[in-house]
Amino acid sequence: MFESIDESSIFYAVLAFAWITFFWESYLSLRQRRKAQSSKVVPEDLKHVMEQETFDKARSYHLDKSTYGLCLSVYSQLEATLILLLGGYPFLWSMAASTNVWLGLSDGEILQSLTFLLLGTLYSTVMGLPWSLYSTFVLEEKHGFNKQTLGFFVKDTLKHFAVMLVLALPITATLIYIIQAGGDFFFIYAWLFVFTVSLVMVTIYADYIAPLFDKFTPLPDGELRTQIEELASSIKFPLKKLFVVEGSKRSSHSNAYFYGFFNNKRIVLFDTLLEDYSPDNKTAEDATDEKAAESKDSQDGEAEEKQDQATDIENDKNVSVEDAVNETSNANEAGKEEQEKKKKKKKGCTNDEVLAVLCHELGHWYLNHVLKQLILSQVNLFLCFLVFGLLMKEQVLYSAFGFHSQPTFIGLIIIFQFIFAPYNEVLSFVVTYITRQFEFQADAFARGMNHSSLLKSALIKLNEDNLSFPVTDWLYSAWHFSHPPLLDRLRALEDGKGADVKKQQ
Repeated sequence: MFESIDESSIFYAVLAFAWITFFWESYLSLRQRRKAQSSKVVPEDLKHVMEQETFDKARSYHLDKSTYGLCLSVYSQLEATLILLLGGYPFLWSMAASTNVWLGLSDGEILQSLTFLLLGTLYSTVMGLPWSLYSTFVLEEKHGFNKQTLGFFVKDTLKHFAVMLVLALPITATLIYIIQAGGDFFFIYAWLFVFTVSLVMVTIYADYIAPLFDKFTPLPDGELRTQIEELASSIKFPLKKLFVVEGSKRSSHSNAYFYGFFNNKRIVLFDTLLEDYSPDNKTAEDATDEKAAESKDSQDGEAEEKQDQATDIENDKNVSVEDAVNETSNANEAGKEEQEKKKKKKKGCTNDEVLAVLCHELGHWYLNHVLKQLILSQVNLFLCFLVFGLLMKEQVLYSAFGFHSQPTFIGLIIIFQFIFAPYNEVLSFVVTYITRQFEFQADAFARGMNHSSLLKSALIKLNEDNLSFPVTDWLYSAWHFSHPPLLDRLRALEDGKGADVKKQQ
């Protein structure tokens, strides 16, 4: 298949496409950055619900993330290029063999592949650590989202590294064995294995893996739980368990999702999503009560002082005490207004808004979006394994990256990561477009369930709480956003786009 193509042409074609992709992504990022820099006032559609101060904070956060993202992308592209030019992959493969010899381990391609994976993961973790530290303790900290201590961060990083290896090493070893022993139809067995693993991972993740990193507790009995159960029952969603995850120990960002197969569904709500659970609200209320008490004491003291002064002045200059009393009354009213304003700044959503958000999420289930995405991903995976089977014996592909043999694991990396790169970019755009349409449909489902106004207010609140910048460049959004921009979703809900989705099912 590649008899007429030399290895240098393949190598530089891969490198050239990587740089073309980098420049394209950078161009899109700069478009979005210029859009944010030029957008300095709240859009007309949001002026009645978003304050200029919140908009300015979101804009600042967005620009800081943009700067960070551009710097990281430049670094990553230069690093990847140097790894290819300097023969990083064959060097690491040779190091894996030397490491196994030094450790006295038996010789074998599968064992060498696992050592290669271990060393590669260790390298990427160490090299990415400064960027993770900056993102967490500088960028997120600056804008009030980070809740981690350094000790928590280190512990969390080590946990992620350990869990990843515990899962990845046996899965990789089994996959390599299937490819080597599967004969001409190995691609069918490899696809079935990966498909099975993905189903198992979805099943066990929230029950056994996620709790290693965050605390999950059942949602207590009460109004919200009752409302959620009634919503699930109304559309025959097989809800088995309701959890609240303590995501606030890690970040102030909020989320909600469901998982599980068949009649064993669970819903997970982040505590930062719930107005009654958010630690930020508890802190704010305590501070508000404390400040209100201090304000009251101060105002009472000022009132007494002013009354004394007024009495003295009345004796000398016949000035009425009523002026002082009026000032005190005005101060009390101002204090109450300020306190009410702070109460309105609560983070998270009310119970009714949470219900609207869940109605959107359950709309994905009702409209079979999860099943459709699963089918699409598995068809793609099957075709990729089929093409891999046609290419894996082409020595020129291995030679292009400095290998004189044909290790199975290296073949997977070369073909899936580099040879499939153009296809992956196109597929990514298509999947992004489809997912964005699914989001509009789920919004329409919520509207059909009479949750339109509550979903709009919830989206606005979540946008503000997460400091998501509401103004986007159309091309950047089309290429990157799997979820439509806030303004597009609000307009669709207002216009009734797809409002009868539920009725048409």
